[in-house]
Amino acid sequence: MTDRTVHDAATAAPSAAVRERGVLGRLLRRPLALLGLAIILLTVLGAVFAPHLVAHSPDEQLFEGLTIEGAPLPPGGQFLLGTDLLGRDLLARILYGARTSLIIGILANGVSLTIGTLVGVLAGFFRGFFGNVLMRFTDLMMAFPALLLAICLAAVFQPSLWIVALVIALVNWVQVARVIYTETSSLTAREFIEAERSIGAGSGRILFRHILPHLYSSIIVYGTLGISTTVLLEATLSYLGVGVQPPTPSWGNIIFENQTYFQAAPWLVFLPGAAILALALAFNLVGDALRDVLDPTQRGRL
Repeated sequence: MTDRTVHDAATAAPSAAVRERGVLGRLLRRPLALLGLAIILLTVLGAVFAPHLVAHSPDEQLFEGLTIEGAPLPPGGQFLLGTDLLGRDLLARILYGARTSLIIGILANGVSLTIGTLVGVLAGFFRGFFGNVLMRFTDLMMAFPALLLAICLAAVFQPSLWIVALVIALVNWVQVARVIYTETSSLTAREFIEAERSIGAGSGRILFRHILPHLYSSIIVYGTLGISTTVLLEATLSYLGVGVQPPTPSWGNIIFENQTYFQAAPWLVFLPGAAILALALAFNLVGDALRDVLDPTQRGRL
């Protein structure tokens, strides 16, 4: 074995290890990504430990939560974020509402990501008549406004947390399918795929060993970015009355219930609205950072 061979073997393992931990390292060196991760972590901790962080349940109507005139209390004192028009602790409702947003965001986005990836991969890999049928159906779904379609579906079914998650998933998969279809079609035409076919590799081996590994970065990025869209859509549906129904707290229905006090008690609308904005922004920041980190053309430019 020559000295050069020994040197190459010695440097190969460290470079592979560096590559493995490079994604996380580059992500953590981005201030905006750290900010997004911090907001997501705080939201998750608040949702999980909500019973231990607040003294009252989100549906408990408290006599001491109202003024003598029956108006909601402002932030401060016994109620850190004040109370709503029914005397309920606003902090409790926001923390428990975070559970609703996270559950629907993760569940609905997971389902839509699975459907979109499956449709995009199958259409891009097999093409022909089968692929055309799948993509024309995708185009048909994209022709409907997502919000209007979600409202129609939610009106047909009895709104609940799980139904809302399913409805959002059924209207959000089309964008993922289109992106995955484009990337799969490009990969299928590459020389290494043709080489695999020439040596007799089956469709299953090519899909799972060569196509899907090249799509992981796109799936992760769009999965992260999709949660912010899901959170916003859930809040919109709940605000319009076709999403999560009271007494289950949701940031959208909290705004709807308290909008009549917008001028007299603006915190009742501003605080849950700020929570929606912060969580959606956090997932966008993390998703954008992941896109830059996982994109091979951006490596080494940090």
